[in-house]
Amino acid sequence: MQRVGTGGRRTSRRPGWAVVAVGGAALALVLSACTSSTSGSVKKSPASERGPLSSGPASSAPASGASTTPDDQPAVLTTSAHGVISPATPVTVAIQNGKLTSVTMTNPAGRKVAGALATDGSAWHNTEELGYGKTYEITARGVDEQGAAVTKTAQVRTLTPANETMPYIDDVYGSAVQNHGTYGVGMIVKVHFDEPVDRAKAQRTLQVTTTPSVTGGWYWDDDQNAYWRPENYYQPGTQVTVKAKVYGKRVGSGLYGQADQQVSFKIGQKRVSIANAKTHQVRVYFADKLVRKMPTSMGQGGTVQGKNGTIYLWTMPGTYTVLGHENPATMSSDSYGLPANSPLGYAPEKVYWSTKISTDGIYLHELDTTVWAQGHQNVSHGCLNLNHDNAKWFYQHSQVGDIVKVINSGGPHIQFWQGGEWDIPWSQWLAHSALS
Repeated sequence: MQRVGTGGRRTSRRPGWAVVAVGGAALALVLSACTSSTSGSVKKSPASERGPLSSGPASSAPASGASTTPDDQPAVLTTSAHGVISPATPVTVAIQNGKLTSVTMTNPAGRKVAGALATDGSAWHNTEELGYGKTYEITARGVDEQGAAVTKTAQVRTLTPANETMPYIDDVYGSAVQNHGTYGVGMIVKVHFDEPVDRAKAQRTLQVTTTPSVTGGWYWDDDQNAYWRPENYYQPGTQVTVKAKVYGKRVGSGLYGQADQQVSFKIGQKRVSIANAKTHQVRVYFADKLVRKMPTSMGQGGTVQGKNGTIYLWTMPGTYTVLGHENPATMSSDSYGLPANSPLGYAPEKVYWSTKISTDGIYLHELDTTVWAQGHQNVSHGCLNLNHDNAKWFYQHSQVGDIVKVINSGGPHIQFWQGGEWDIPWSQWLAHSALS
């Protein structure tokens, strides 16, 4: 049996502000303190002389009759913002020949932007990301080496995207990868963008880190879905972190990332099942040790014509992974194009203790009506029928990412779109990287 196709509802998972720790685009806007020998006050330039990034003090020239020596240099304030910037670009304010006392950056609503001032007063930078399409005001205050006040004001504008895309870090079936979850040694991650992207630009925003180090690579199925898998199965205990650092990054024509995403998970015990269509047995191995033998009835073989073309009735050979668990699953031949009123069709029905292993509806599941055939004959439409005890045990002892290998079955091998990512040769996998 195969289950009626369903789609999971996605919700926005935009995170809060992130700490920024790198420098931005450079534009030196010189602000200087006039070193008057009397009051230390400064004369502001007329408004007509100020540009869009305006200064407080007007000139760095010394007062009349005063000399400028290496120990009597004017303080110079600079800001690192230039023109219209990405909101992910940090803005820095620095001072030479003096010390910053305060820097205030406000958004259009007047709310202060969080920032950090160096302990020696030499520089300041914002510690939260800015928003798209906004103008920020900066007021920097400091003193020169003689204690004279220095003030600088500036404006920073961030770009306005024509469109934005949100990345989602999912498993093969499209369910969100659970942060700090545990997955099987064959776990494959999919980053789904909700808009078509430039693959190369988008892939540069994707990062996978593993402990211990693992060789892996990205595979693009289309312009919205990038899959990551290791060259070989993970070692149990491996820690994996996947990041989509898209915010403020251009990933297409006028298209920018809506928000960064990150998830970390660990790899659990090695669990591999071998389903043999010739012996009608499923052998389950934990840590390479046989722990259970389960009689099964697999796909009966042959083909039938459905609404969308040829339907194969084998349990297709190849390497599958566990995609999810449903108790019950609702199954119907209509879900894969075979009308319920056709000779081999069947109406929707609830099937219990169902462990899904392919995106098009192959399960290991309970079906007591075929117990007579389990261990002896293949009579299903493609699923692996088990008795109640075995189906429940497998449901309760399998995890997403566990390996299920089907051998000695007829028909074509499982395809990529069905969940057959592990059947793609490594060289072919790497060839589908956008940066190969």
